[in-house]
Amino acid sequence: QVQLVESGGGLVQAGGSLRLSCSVSGSIFSINTMAWYRQAPGKQRDLVAIITSGGLTDYADSMKGRFTISRNNAKNAVYLQMNSLKPDDTAVYYCNVDLRISGGPTLPYWGQGTQVTVSS
Repeated sequence: QVQLVESGGGLVQAGGSLRLSCSVSGSIFSINTMAWYRQAPGKQRDLVAIITSGGLTDYADSMKGRFTISRNNAKNAVYLQMNSLKPDDTAVYYCNVDLRISGGPTLPYWGQGTQVTVSS
């Protein structure tokens, strides 16, 4: 069984910062890509940032220069540092991990989501 636990969401004023964390636990054999997605009310879930097992990163255009994704392989954790937040960043943020459990295939797993609200 695999668990993804997110933390760090909350309410912040425009221009402020938040740091999201996602910790992965369970019978993990290996973790490949780790990513953050977000979903605003009435909208689809979109990719925010992704990081490979080797540390290569990519971002959605609107997040470049403001958000930074990182990971700690020893802790099976991924982070999202969000700076210069805007009201449009308001959404539920989800952690997504492609991992292989012991004796199993590589599959995507999702966290439960953490709410980020940016006030103007």
